[in-house]
Amino acid sequence: MQTLDQTVAEAPPTVPRRLPIALDGVSRWRAPLSILALLALPFLLPSQALAVNVLIYGLYAVGYNLLYGYTGLLSFGHAAFFGTGAYLTGIGIGAFGLHPLLAMALAVVAASGLALAIGTVSIRSRGIYFAMVTLALAQLVYYVALQASSWTGGENGLRGFTVSTIDLGIVSLDILNPLTKYLFVLAFVGAALGLISRILASPFGAVIEAIRENETRARACGFDVERTKLLAFVLSGLFCGLSGALSAIHLSIVPLDSLAYHTSGTAVVMTLVGGAGTFFGPFVGALTVLVLEDVLSLWTPHWQLALGSVFILFVLFLPRGLWGTALGRLTALRGRR
Repeated sequence: MQTLDQTVAEAPPTVPRRLPIALDGVSRWRAPLSILALLALPFLLPSQALAVNVLIYGLYAVGYNLLYGYTGLLSFGHAAFFGTGAYLTGIGIGAFGLHPLLAMALAVVAASGLALAIGTVSIRSRGIYFAMVTLALAQLVYYVALQASSWTGGENGLRGFTVSTIDLGIVSLDILNPLTKYLFVLAFVGAALGLISRILASPFGAVIEAIRENETRARACGFDVERTKLLAFVLSGLFCGLSGALSAIHLSIVPLDSLAYHTSGTAVVMTLVGGAGTFFGPFVGALTVLVLEDVLSLWTPHWQLALGSVFILFVLFLPRGLWGTALGRLTALRGRR
């Protein structure tokens, strides 16, 4: 009687032997392949507005995943960077008449500076204390925005700016066209994915993963753990600030909720549903959460309860997330070869 291993070893080799090559190719070309997959979204989802939201919140979760999934630091305060990017882009365009790209650039720099300030304070703590410090500092940013109503609109949020066209010198983009807007946002998301892929493939990427696995051993190996964690925090804030800036361009308003704690929780949920520590997982998580939210809100006014129940099922039965579980099974299949 044949054992399972013998059966697997004698199986037709055509597809399994190609699997390691395919997985290596996917890993090497993960950024271009991710962009190709995202190009199909406007034609698969029921609305292009939903597709743009998947791009924006997918980038937001990717930025968060750089800190949580790859560095191992659980933050509950990333709404501060998302909201700062959104508010400063809107203020730059509406109050100062800046070119949208210049306003976005200044907003991303400001979000990075805020991440540097919050990171400098918070990385001195660990575990749940780190999470609580980031949450407290993010709430401080929330209340500053609430009180500065002459600039931010207070509880009503920031309004009064609309981006209909973006002049690039040789061509003018009609942002009111849904497909043009999607491609405009995808250009920034694609550039961010390419940069993140390069960061993860660099020695710095190896060091942050070493810190996630064993911080004490990484320090014993001579790595400057605190400086590395701070740099990872700033990079994470930069990409989350960019996603907030894109959100302001997309909506032409900035609600106060963009700085609220549940926006921070959104990044956590999307990352966990898709798969923390995986490159494309946050986009799978953003797609899953936003589509569920869109469908459930049509069925019941208590859609948040239903969405929370689905999230609990994911945590219980798919702790590695959708994309993480799929990659894990493919890797296990490759290991049998």
